[in-house]
Amino acid sequence: MSFVQKITDWYFTKRAVPYWCVLIVDCIIVLFSGLVCSYIEIGGLGLTNVWWETVSGMACCMPVYIACFHLFHTYKGIVRYSSYEDFFRLTKATLIASVLVSFIGHFVNCKCLIIPDLKSALIICVISIFLMWVVRLLVKASYESFSINKAIPVAIYGTQAGGLAIANSIRAVREKKYLLQAFITDREERAGIYLLGKKVYLNEAGIAERMQDERVQALLVSPLKSDLFRNNQKMVDEFTCAGIKILIMPEAEEWDGKSDISYQQFKEVEIEDLLPRDKIEVDMKAIGTMLSGKRILITGAAGSIGSEMSRQVAKFNPAELVLVDQAETPMHDVRLYMANNHKDLKVWTIVGSITNQEQMEHIFSEHKPEYVFHAAAYKHVPMMEDNPAMAVQNNIYGTRVIADLAVKYETKKFVMISTDKAVNPTNVMGCSKRICEIYCQALNNKLWEETQRTGKPTTQFITTRFGNVLGSNGSVIPIFREQIRKGGPVMVTHPDIIRYFMLIPEACKLVLEAGTMGKGGEIFVFDMGEPVKIVDLAKRMIKLSGAKNIEIQFSGLRDGEKLYEEVLNDAEQTKPTVNPKIKVASVREYPYELAQKNEEELLSLSCSFNDMSIVKKMKEIVPEYKSQHSKYQELDNLNLKRIDNN
Repeated sequence: MSFVQKITDWYFTKRAVPYWCVLIVDCIIVLFSGLVCSYIEIGGLGLTNVWWETVSGMACCMPVYIACFHLFHTYKGIVRYSSYEDFFRLTKATLIASVLVSFIGHFVNCKCLIIPDLKSALIICVISIFLMWVVRLLVKASYESFSINKAIPVAIYGTQAGGLAIANSIRAVREKKYLLQAFITDREERAGIYLLGKKVYLNEAGIAERMQDERVQALLVSPLKSDLFRNNQKMVDEFTCAGIKILIMPEAEEWDGKSDISYQQFKEVEIEDLLPRDKIEVDMKAIGTMLSGKRILITGAAGSIGSEMSRQVAKFNPAELVLVDQAETPMHDVRLYMANNHKDLKVWTIVGSITNQEQMEHIFSEHKPEYVFHAAAYKHVPMMEDNPAMAVQNNIYGTRVIADLAVKYETKKFVMISTDKAVNPTNVMGCSKRICEIYCQALNNKLWEETQRTGKPTTQFITTRFGNVLGSNGSVIPIFREQIRKGGPVMVTHPDIIRYFMLIPEACKLVLEAGTMGKGGEIFVFDMGEPVKIVDLAKRMIKLSGAKNIEIQFSGLRDGEKLYEEVLNDAEQTKPTVNPKIKVASVREYPYELAQKNEEELLSLSCSFNDMSIVKKMKEIVPEYKSQHSKYQELDNLNLKRIDNN
């Protein structure tokens, strides 16, 4: 390392040199300028003859310059951050000091001192300003060069308002974190031009390789391009394979297209940010009208869906928000969130099970909720496959408890959150949710018939179905992330398994809108977008992590698991709604008396904890339930044998 480099590193790793050092440098420049002025006026021989008189005269003038420098704070800034305003103040201070010196010199008549007259003072002023500017510019340029060496070279995807706003944010900051190298555009007419001195490249095959040639280490995606980028899987794969980091603005910080953007708002993408999906638009005004000032109960409020539902509902300022869950620690987290973010809201966080009828009755009688969002359920397929009794007691019986109480205490709407695993179920969990759907729809139809006779409004029951939500507790993405952190292997059940994914906030928004538009009895299904191959998801997560030599191993399908989830039964049809992302399924309906009888028999069987007897009854209730990779397949085989014998 050179001596100059060592000095530069020493200086720029400090906040600044002391103010008095800057002042001394400026004073030396003024003294030197006085000598240069004398040399210009009387030549080198003449300056030699009056050297000490000139130096003494300039030394006597120095307090005037120091006073003006102090008055205009010329030496109190950080030199490396000098701006045009700093240069302007420096010019004013030096000019005023020079005029004052010439004025003093007009009255001083001393042979041992040579005080500059007005002409000489102005020459000194010009030389001093020039030299002080040069010194500051050199320091500033050296610092920027030093910063650039440590900055990350980046390209910006987007050449319109969003891209230019990011570029200006990068260039404006003092501490250079990023160094702009290039722009990327989708518009052919813009390719090859220069913006802010940087070349614009066309987004085409091999673009990541061209960015590598430009030494680009990170790609900043304009917020106006984020949806397009997310759905361009080829481009995503190119950049991840090239090892170029991708930074994107979180969707929670949506840009209005006008306000300033800071590069600090961008974060390195997680896999959730890169899954292809369309933007979810919901009628927030209608949701607000429905929920504002109302009493609302959310079950399963500590879970992934329930906690997000709680956060979103709280924004609409309900009269009361009653949150119920049996998980104490996660419920405490929800309680703290509400206390910190919604201090003026009446929130009750209650630890309890939906199967505890006495406790649930107390909650309903005390709070009389006008809207119920029922998210409580056991959801893990392998766990419920081993514990069908608990699937019946919690998912099925618990739903019936809450549904019946909603009717008793005249709740306006009951929104149940179901799953795509309820369609052609292959496991206990999916079948349990289908039975919940059957009961709620049957109860709604019975109440509707009563309303037709009496004219009295009753509870409207609405069901919503959707697939996997990204990042939920126990879901595949957190598991893969932990496996990658430990160095692998990443365990995938089957090379061909696919799943539908949706962000938790998006799913909750659609649940709220479905609750708004539902009139009772509907089973709403959500457009989950394109399915994702789980092995591709694992590969992309490994690439994004930057980890090397991580293997993917296949463990085989788990009990009750199928290769792909369906959102609708083969025999079902859908009808559109005002939201293209939400459709209404036409499903087989059951009479209420039969649905109630089936549930009571199931509950009684669950107390025996006889897995085969419980699942046999579930298959009778839901004939389309065919087990896969499960011990319960023998029940399906027995039914087939009976059919063959007949």
